[in-house]
Amino acid sequence: MMNLFLVMAGGALGSGLRYGISLALPTPTSSFPAATILVNIVGTLILGFVAGTTGTSLDMNPATRLLLGTGLCGGFTTYSAFAVETALLVEQGNLLLAGPYVVATLVACGLAAWAGMALSRAISCSTC
Repeated sequence: MMNLFLVMAGGALGSGLRYGISLALPTPTSSFPAATILVNIVGTLILGFVAGTTGTSLDMNPATRLLLGTGLCGGFTTYSAFAVETALLVEQGNLLLAGPYVVATLVACGLAAWAGMALSRAISCSTC
């Protein structure tokens, strides 16, 4: 029951943060979805960091992983918004934004995951 609470608490915080960013960076129709790509990159960086701590001196306990990884990052990042925004851009015939949005999201999030893992391992090694 405690694990469920941790995931729910992290998810609520992540969803609230995502909503705040969407208010700060509103996306007009047919525009580049800056808020969504930002939260997906930052969330992937955080999740990469959490994943990268496994087996290191920074290794997080399971409760912290649930709170930050499953909860916070799960509530913060949003694949569904990415997919719908891409579909809307395509539907509107805005392929000059849809294509780069997809490529930028995949590349930037992949690099963010790698950077998060590398950062956690570098910090861990500096404490060796």
